[in-house]
Amino acid sequence: MTRTRRLALTLALFALTLIVLAPAALAQGAGENGGGQGIYGETSDKVITNAMFMVIAFFPTVILIFSLIQWRLDKRKHAKMDAAKRRAAGGQWHGGW
Repeated sequence: MTRTRRLALTLALFALTLIVLAPAALAQGAGENGGGQGIYGETSDKVITNAMFMVIAFFPTVILIFSLIQWRLDKRKHAKMDAAKRRAAGGQWHGGW
C-alpha cells in the first residue's frame, strides 16, 4: 500500500469515526452529564479562576524545563566539539606505526 493511499484511508476512517460519534456526544440531555455541567460538575467563578491560574503557571514551567534541557544539550554538544578540536590539534596521534 502506498503512502498516499494509507494516509487517505487513515483520514477517511478518522472522519467516519467523528461522524459516527458526534450524534452521541450531542445527544446528551439531562442525563448524567446533562445540563451543561460537563465531567467536573458544576463550576463556579473560583473553580474557573483556579484552573486559569494553573494554566498560567503551566506554560512558564514548560518553557523553563525545555530551556534547561536545551541548555544541557548545547553544553554537551560544545564539549564534544572542543574535545574533537583538541584531538585534532594534538600531534601525538598523527602518523602511522
